[in-house]
Amino acid sequence: MNYRIFCDGGARGNPGPAACGCVIEVEVKPAQWRVVARLAKFIGQATNNQAEYQAVLLALNHLKANQAKLKADQVSLNLDSELVTKQLRGEYRVKHIELKPLFWQVRELVLQLVKVEFYHISRAKNSIADRLVNLELNKHQ
Repeated sequence: MNYRIFCDGGARGNPGPAACGCVIEVEVKPAQWRVVARLAKFIGQATNNQAEYQAVLLALNHLKANQAKLKADQVSLNLDSELVTKQLRGEYRVKHIELKPLFWQVRELVLQLVKVEFYHISRAKNSIADRLVNLELNKHQ
């Protein structure tokens, strides 16, 4: 089955209180998608980029934990962070010491799934994941 995931992370202050969120959809018919999960998590003090990586980890860990039920053959991860997208595609090196462990955690999960691709999207196309992040941050402030 084909899945598409919209991920976002954010911090109020950089670093500051941070959260991540994702929306996971499954393709039920060609070009028709159904939401199967909306996830959000408060992650404490972090940078925006750390929160973006945490959003990807939240989504991939959910897929892995539910792999038998979800049967993900192909996964498209959509992020509005160009930096994180290009790092995960291998186009940019991960230079920041605090991002390296998160990068390797994502890579490890990707190897356990069938096919995962990363796409950079505009912030406007990521509004639901962004709203989940802000709702989670509001709960903790």
